[in-house]
Amino acid sequence: MLKKLLLAFVCVAVLAVAGTGLWVWQGLQGLDKPVMLEEPLLFNVPQGSSFIEVVGRLEAEGLVSDRLWLRLYGRLEPEQTRIKAGEYEFVDGMSPRDMIGVMVSGDTKHWYVQFIEGWTFKDMRAALARAERLQKVTGQWTSEQIMSAVGAEGEHPEGRFFPDTYAFTGSESDLDLLKRAFSRMETVLAEEWAAREEGLPYDNPYEALIMASIVERETGAPHEREQVAGVFVRRLQKGMRLQTDPTVIYGMGDSYQGRIGRKDLRTHTPYNTYRINGLPPTPIALPGREAIHAALHPDDGDALYFVARGDGTHKFSRTLAEHQKAVREFQLNRREDYRSSPAPQDSDADEDAG
Repeated sequence: MLKKLLLAFVCVAVLAVAGTGLWVWQGLQGLDKPVMLEEPLLFNVPQGSSFIEVVGRLEAEGLVSDRLWLRLYGRLEPEQTRIKAGEYEFVDGMSPRDMIGVMVSGDTKHWYVQFIEGWTFKDMRAALARAERLQKVTGQWTSEQIMSAVGAEGEHPEGRFFPDTYAFTGSESDLDLLKRAFSRMETVLAEEWAAREEGLPYDNPYEALIMASIVERETGAPHEREQVAGVFVRRLQKGMRLQTDPTVIYGMGDSYQGRIGRKDLRTHTPYNTYRINGLPPTPIALPGREAIHAALHPDDGDALYFVARGDGTHKFSRTLAEHQKAVREFQLNRREDYRSSPAPQDSDADEDAG
């Protein structure tokens, strides 16, 4: 009889252990079950959060039915408890185990802000102000304060930030992006300057950056950049004024309303290249790498003038007579769909370079 009782006890114990094992196995398997979400969910993990705290929040937000299984999972897989701070995006179909994996890997949610070639520093700051989820630090700062913060105290900000698409997380600020864009421009300019052609009329990389910004504003047609740069380089070498409308527009500031006329061309500003010799004092826009490359590898042709055709490209001329003929053809008798890329411009001058 005793043997039978002992055997029965053993059988019950085995069944209990087996049942418990099955229960645990099913519970852990449930961590791989997809969670249904109507829309992506942002889940923030503050700095210093423990695994237990995060698990509790996952349960509270209905992302896991019972925190017990995630806590047990953490004991069985200790490396999966090393969750990193940040903002994470959970999407429909992810399982609790997937969510833990994302937080352990530190794969935080990223947003993006884009700085466009040809933009001004003012345009850049407006884009940063509009960027959602980006912490705003510099909103009320002056340009001088920003340049000091990026490590260029006392320098002019125009053209000093590289135009590109920048990814950021919810823990980053506009100052972080400004520092990255400034550093990127420093790197690109140094690389291009080191590989420049000989005999260029620039004393330093900054002058090349100024030229690149003018090239960027003068044409949106990639194949024309070297030609435009060639015209301006030859004019500098011959002691001719650049006479380029984008510099006039930049010098006009907020008074520019979409058109420049003879009065504007006669008004002396530090940027009016119809009135000053050589380059303007600073860049006038954000130049991309292609424009910087063109400024340092200009076309070796003989054109000294160009005029917008009205289709986004330009007619290049060797002599003033040829240029004046092109002006009459393309400017004085404009086609109905006339456009000048990247920004429409009107000028009454007929003896300018561009």
